[in-house]
Amino acid sequence: MLKITKLIARNANVANLTGSRHMRSRLFANAAAVNEEASTTTAENADEPIDIANPFEKDPQQCILCKHNIVPNYKNVKLLSQFQSPYTGRIYGRHITGLCKQKQEDVEQAIQRAQHCLLMPGYHKDLEFLHDPKLFDPEKPVRPHKY
Repeated sequence: MLKITKLIARNANVANLTGSRHMRSRLFANAAAVNEEASTTTAENADEPIDIANPFEKDPQQCILCKHNIVPNYKNVKLLSQFQSPYTGRIYGRHITGLCKQKQEDVEQAIQRAQHCLLMPGYHKDLEFLHDPKLFDPEKPVRPHKY
């Protein structure tokens, strides 16, 4: 519609300046051609951009507990021992475990509660759980630490 308006306005100004009759027939002939072009839809026009998904976009990262919908509980000592150092009994940080903030806090609270209930040792990892499969590698943190 905008193209038609511009064309009519331009040709009308030229016709008013020259005052000739043959400009009127030319004006209507061009308007019909422009009207046909404007009637084509954007789907038929090959030059229009196509909406597609971004091929470079990465999938959103989820921690392993959120991915499998696991809620840490102080009674699940086998799971909680995965987040505890076998040598010192310290709880691994988020940069090592790769957990989200909420799940890391839940794991820390559950480990402390299990230690207070004497279900888990405080200064070393229980010998029963030393050969369990690893959820992460403490030597290669998920997010590098500044130290």
